[in-house]
Amino acid sequence: MTSRSGSSATALRTHSRASGSSSTTSARIFIACLHSARRSRNPRTKSIFPGTRWGQVSTCHIGVRSPLATLESRRARMTAMKLRTLIAAVAGWAALISSAGACTTFCFERNGSVVFGKNYDFGIGYGMLVVNKRGVAKASRIEPPDRPAHWTSRYGSVTFNQFGREFPSGGMNESGLVVELMWLDASQYPPPDSRPAVGVLEWIQYQLDQFATAAEVVANADRVRIASRTPLHYLVADPSGGCASVEFLEGKLVVHAGPSLPVRALTNDTYGSSLAFLRERDRSGARDLPTGSGSLERFVRAAVLVRALERDGNAGIAGNGPAVTDAFRVLESAASPSRTQWSIAYDLKNRRVHFRTRANPKVRSVALASFDLSCRAPVRTTDVDGGLVFGDYSSRANRALIEKSYRGVDFLRETPAAELDAAAAYPDTTACVR
Repeated sequence: MTSRSGSSATALRTHSRASGSSSTTSARIFIACLHSARRSRNPRTKSIFPGTRWGQVSTCHIGVRSPLATLESRRARMTAMKLRTLIAAVAGWAALISSAGACTTFCFERNGSVVFGKNYDFGIGYGMLVVNKRGVAKASRIEPPDRPAHWTSRYGSVTFNQFGREFPSGGMNESGLVVELMWLDASQYPPPDSRPAVGVLEWIQYQLDQFATAAEVVANADRVRIASRTPLHYLVADPSGGCASVEFLEGKLVVHAGPSLPVRALTNDTYGSSLAFLRERDRSGARDLPTGSGSLERFVRAAVLVRALERDGNAGIAGNGPAVTDAFRVLESAASPSRTQWSIAYDLKNRRVHFRTRANPKVRSVALASFDLSCRAPVRTTDVDGGLVFGDYSSRANRALIEKSYRGVDFLRETPAAELDAAAAYPDTTACVR
């Protein structure tokens, strides 16, 4: 697969660097936080998603000494049986927690369509679709000493939100730009500097508000800094077929696009390590798709099926049907029976979002053209599990969703109510200026 035709695809700048596979597990992060909180005399649990203020769990820092290292230092005081029991318990936590952030994304072109697929695998599935408006002045929800970013939205968008309005997990804007997130243990954001900062979810809304193409996202990726300890990476795409993976490794921005993105897919390992795994499989002559639920196995399944769709028109999973239908079939191949909450197929050229949820498996569709995206009109929302009955945004409903989401996730459950109130009130700080 080579870089795609079209102005935005050819304009994409390539920032690529060698990257190893993720060696730190989600379990290590969260178990280390549990360990740190227990040692703290005055632990303060903070939420993990919206911004710096909330971008940590308890008072721990990623990179603290892991529980396994602590266990090792106590080996002399423990019997072998007790040690094996504790290690088994840690392994159980690892299996539970690492599955919480498993997601799969991909993009392909077929029959004149450009389609972006996303499986959202997480412990909870409730959320809302939000119709975001153009012409809205915003300042990121960041605390000193970080400096907030300020911007005015140029484009309206439809986003999937679990942790409150303005903090999406992904979405598409009226120009057809799609931005989606995935967990990546290896993520390490740049250290504080003079740039304004945004949170990991605000970063998504910022891109959808400001830019029309993947090329623009890449060209402006250094304008703001992510201030958070929540390790994510992103896949972005536009209607021309332009696509880029955006990662932050060892404190540096790493972008793959054009020739350095030969396979337009991303899961929960770095793009570099995922591509290396796929190439090793190709060299081995393997014919059967891997069946595991791990990140690299899902990457291979998505990559092989997408390549077949683009090359042959089918991947043994579809005939010559609509590209969106094929996207859902690829998503099915990468889905987790117990963890996939949302499956989304974005039709970028037609600005349509098709999705189904674990609670409501019927495919529903929304067209951005059907909404008034002027900020003079009320923001509209609907339950992701409902029947697409959009209503005016309610701060009370926003607060209720935030409460439900945070209380539904084990490692966020103890987030203080004041923090939830602040997240819920944030949309009230935005202003329509056009």
